[in-house]
Amino acid sequence: MISPKFFYDTLAGYGIDFYAGVPDSLLKNLCAYITDHADASHNIIAANEGGAMGLAAGHYLATGQIPVVYMQNSGEGNIINPLASLTDPDVYNIPVLLVIGWRGKPGVHDELQHVKQGKVTTGLLNVMGIDYTVLSKEEDKAEAQIKKGVAYMQATKQCYALVIEKDTFDAYVLQNVEKNNLTLSREEAIQIVVANLGEKDAIVSTTGMISRELFEYRTSMNEGHERDFLTVGSMGHASQIALGIALDKQDRKVWCFDGDGASIMHMGSMAIIANKAPQNYIHIVFNNGAYDSVGGQPTVGLKIDLPAIAKAVGYKSVYSVSSKEELQKQLTKLGEAPVFLEVRVKKGNRKDLGRPTTTPIQNKEALMEFLKK
Repeated sequence: MISPKFFYDTLAGYGIDFYAGVPDSLLKNLCAYITDHADASHNIIAANEGGAMGLAAGHYLATGQIPVVYMQNSGEGNIINPLASLTDPDVYNIPVLLVIGWRGKPGVHDELQHVKQGKVTTGLLNVMGIDYTVLSKEEDKAEAQIKKGVAYMQATKQCYALVIEKDTFDAYVLQNVEKNNLTLSREEAIQIVVANLGEKDAIVSTTGMISRELFEYRTSMNEGHERDFLTVGSMGHASQIALGIALDKQDRKVWCFDGDGASIMHMGSMAIIANKAPQNYIHIVFNNGAYDSVGGQPTVGLKIDLPAIAKAVGYKSVYSVSSKEELQKQLTKLGEAPVFLEVRVKKGNRKDLGRPTTTPIQNKEALMEFLKK
């Protein structure tokens, strides 16, 4: 395996010291090292991968130094626009080093939402005209690959990608951990909310731990999963899926269980929800200020006023709670919809937390049958 320090120092030797991106589980050790060793102006956890490309382009324009954008391969979709219309040699010809975690690599077992993305990871790079290499897990070979990639970017001013397989980086534990004093766990908060739902209510839950915790709670209560749409992929879009359902099923309440990182990723969606003003829509953001699913990297969730943003874009009722008692009380008087409810929770999750045992297609079909009733 490669030491994160080796990778970081090797790039620094070429004057590459600016990082932007969205954390990934395959890159969590590297991302943790970067967080601990780069100052705040040289490591920016972006709202989404396209935004990271914009940050990288700005850094290059200001300094002439090659920047790094890191991401899971699911983020390739978010960078296609800036790759084609910003950094491309036919437009501004800006070099960016892309570091891409290869989830769902063919032949390597992974969750279903990563399978298609794994198949097309390198194909998308080919289509976009991005030269790349799969980074070796041996440091001497990796050093040569990095040297070749840097030389290519310096000569052509084009982007170059390092594709990262599972178990490429040695373990590194994040030292610079942002802590909060919150006591309510996200899992307990989810259980409280679900216990207060009506029989006709439907839930759309976002990517990661929230959907896993919701699934496990239903199982523990011997309940079915037909009322829940578990958005295992397409991070940041759960609120719009819920809106699509709510607009067509106005006879039942639709709840979106969102995360702070996911809601920030495509925050403009909140404006669309508020503008359409469905009278049956409740948007809950479980805010712990972290990407729990990919190593606990920080978000800006607890540093910004999400309820104020929701109010400004036009949600009819806006609340924020941070304790079990406040949450239980607020659920009895939610007011006019669309409702925005921020639930501030502590970081972390159970180490033995399982994953959904139903397939995405089974989940879809069960929900659609439920919505017909």
